[in-house]
Amino acid sequence: MASKFTLLLLPLLAYIVNAQAPATFDIGNFGGKPDGNIAEALSCAWKEACAATTPSTIVVPKGTFMLDQVKLLGPCKAPIELQVQGTIKAPSDYNTMSDKNAEWITINYVDHLTVQGGGVFDGNGHEAWTQNDCGKNPKCAKLPLNLSFNFVTNSIIRDVTTKDSKYFHVNVIGCKNVTFQRFTVSAPGDSINTDGLHIAKSEYINITDCVIKTGDDCISIGDGMKELHIEKVTCGPGHGISVGSLGKGETEEDVTGIYVKNCTFIGTQNATLKITDLHYEDIIMDNVENPIIIDQEYCPWNQCKLDSPSLIQVSQMTVKNIKGTTKTPVAMTFACSKTKPCQNVEIGDIDLAYSGTEGPITTKCANINPTFVGKQNPPICTDAAPAA
Repeated sequence: MASKFTLLLLPLLAYIVNAQAPATFDIGNFGGKPDGNIAEALSCAWKEACAATTPSTIVVPKGTFMLDQVKLLGPCKAPIELQVQGTIKAPSDYNTMSDKNAEWITINYVDHLTVQGGGVFDGNGHEAWTQNDCGKNPKCAKLPLNLSFNFVTNSIIRDVTTKDSKYFHVNVIGCKNVTFQRFTVSAPGDSINTDGLHIAKSEYINITDCVIKTGDDCISIGDGMKELHIEKVTCGPGHGISVGSLGKGETEEDVTGIYVKNCTFIGTQNATLKITDLHYEDIIMDNVENPIIIDQEYCPWNQCKLDSPSLIQVSQMTVKNIKGTTKTPVAMTFACSKTKPCQNVEIGDIDLAYSGTEGPITTKCANINPTFVGKQNPPICTDAAPAA
């Protein structure tokens, strides 16, 4: 009986060994060489790996590799990993890209994707930033972003860096159950429109143990976002974590279930919150310009109508245990819509000190009637315009 039991285990053991040792597709075997354009090599390696019926790993080894542009498309037949050990670098002139109006690296329709390896996606964006005129021109040219994940599910992106993107660093659209862990975004504070992660029309997205240094929003949240959990993220420089800008289109979807916890903002312009089930708790502010802001009169670059009240309803929000310093005298702004006042807002345990000399620390409130728990320093909404 013992021998029969052993024989029955052998196929199972073989399956386990196979699952732990995925097939490897090194781009060097497809003609990818350091300092050369690896677009064709990466595409070929991806095509073969994606067609494999067992888990596979594509390897970009250590070294610096140039990449014009690439689209990595699924669905794949088995889990797939892109292991980037070296640095992949984009052209400085985006006009030389084969499709200058598209993303630099696009990954679409993949289930069980892993991106890791300790490497760098370098967008080489310094030249493009000087050509960005979106602050003056609403029809400005679309610049390529570094990484675009569209309709990706059950996946993890970890231990890699996106650097100096020409536009947003990462786009996450139509995705479900995706985690960014120990993910790094790196760009100067004066880089233009370099949002760290822009996430929309997705659900169950986790961002944890990440460092985001950039010139725009560290994380921007668009319409249709459901269940976004942000925890242990260090943000700065940058504009903070923002929900918006919303209300531009008639087909925009509701945003619900946003959790921001145990994060640190260092020298950011805004810490966040500009429409249901928002939770912003256990946050450290270090010399932040606008620690907490809900601004339903927000009008970037005056490209909208300020006399038209926002129709977005902000409700079921908690703001708790916020500590640190603000470098502007207005520590908190809750400027809600006249037509859609903020509802069911709870504020508690606020302790913010003003680090400047322009006047006493204050708050601004309109069209909101919050409930309070614990202590509030400074006092919140003492002269608020009442909610309608």
